[in-house]
Amino acid sequence: MSQGDAGHRDNSYAAVMARKNEIMKASMGMDYDDFVQSPIAFDYERMMRQTGYSHEDIVRIQAETKVGNTPLFELRNLTELVRSVSPAGKGARILVKDEAANASGSFKARRAAISAFEAKKKGYNGIIAATSGNYGAAVASQAAQRGLKCIIVQEVFDSRYVGQPEIVEKGRACEAYGAEVMKLSVGPELFYVLLRALEDTGFFNASLYTPFGIRGVETLGTELAAQVRAQFGREPDAVVATHAGGGNLTGTARGLLLADCKNTRVVACSVDLGGLHMASDHDFNRKSFTTGHTGFGVPFATWPDRVDVPRNAARSLRYMDEYQLVTQGEVFYVTELLTKLEGLERGPAGNISLTAAVTLARGMDRDQVVVVQETEYTGAGKHHNSQLSFARANGVEVRRGDPDGNVPGKTIVIPESIDQVRGKPQDMERLRLSYLKNAAKALPVAEWSAVDYAFVALDLKQPESWVRQAVKKL
Repeated sequence: MSQGDAGHRDNSYAAVMARKNEIMKASMGMDYDDFVQSPIAFDYERMMRQTGYSHEDIVRIQAETKVGNTPLFELRNLTELVRSVSPAGKGARILVKDEAANASGSFKARRAAISAFEAKKKGYNGIIAATSGNYGAAVASQAAQRGLKCIIVQEVFDSRYVGQPEIVEKGRACEAYGAEVMKLSVGPELFYVLLRALEDTGFFNASLYTPFGIRGVETLGTELAAQVRAQFGREPDAVVATHAGGGNLTGTARGLLLADCKNTRVVACSVDLGGLHMASDHDFNRKSFTTGHTGFGVPFATWPDRVDVPRNAARSLRYMDEYQLVTQGEVFYVTELLTKLEGLERGPAGNISLTAAVTLARGMDRDQVVVVQETEYTGAGKHHNSQLSFARANGVEVRRGDPDGNVPGKTIVIPESIDQVRGKPQDMERLRLSYLKNAAKALPVAEWSAVDYAFVALDLKQPESWVRQAVKKL
């Protein structure tokens, strides 16, 4: 499109959203219409293969830009502490995959590495991503190494122009790697601004939810499987993944399957922020976790296709065996334990899954292995002390005690001892039924074909007979 055409383009919200497919096709070179089978179903595996990369290709591409082959540590001191409050014979070994060792300091470098490589290969001058920050830093880091320009679209402020210290720190990291950061207030305009930026610049769309991003995380699953087998002669009994948009869990689980870990339990974990609305100006700065919480985890699990691409490659219920919820206070407590017992100072958001692992390990046999599949860097605004100070400044009570007293947005209750780190299971049946309700909104059940039923069954990791029975409850 010429500059003259661009000047006369209808940039109203409705018009830009109507052009979403066209913009996405131009910004990735992938036509999602090729995979669509119905308003619900699409050929997921063919879409994933459309990246054109083998697993070996992805390992090589990531190694070129300081990504992958991160260490796996046994947390011996933390394991012993957990065993001290576990029933006889219980207390699984807790291992952690230290993804903070990647360039940019989080597992998201794995996603960004493939998108940046693809953008460079296809001749794009730059890449764009919408993110709260860690992924933005990863995209900016990878863009710098590939000689690409980078724009990050980030929700930062409430209406008072006050930003959470964690988000501000993430934006600083993006800028440190050379990115231009478009800082927005909280609200519905994030994806609109992203689409406008993609259309105006002609840059590559490094969305979190493309097949390129999810394929990049598969190496995390294959690596940890190989490392556990090498150290312990067995596959992991459980792998815990922090769950927000679903890409972390989806990619890791796909990697585990590639490594033939068919009996490994894949456990999601989110911070329970029930009662806080993620798009609320009032609630925005009353939560201490900007990712890895139920405000993303539950909506994305129950309907993945609510993102900036027509079909989301991150489909967590397709791979999830169970879902644990933890409180903010429990995560802050475990973050402090990791530092004091294991000498690893890592960001709280990356320790969400570690908090769930403490609960899981207590109920598992001593000879079993539970793997926390990621950590993230910390420092400045990302540090838990900064988060707690900010919470107090926004009227949230912070105190020690039983975390059952935690009320999101009102109180953060930090446990006084390890036995108070309990977590709780999320109701998987409820999540699946919620997914079905959303699917029925997309296409009335009476119009579902055999293809639709088969797709939904795969997306819910349930037999087709279960789906047919469950839709009757709707």
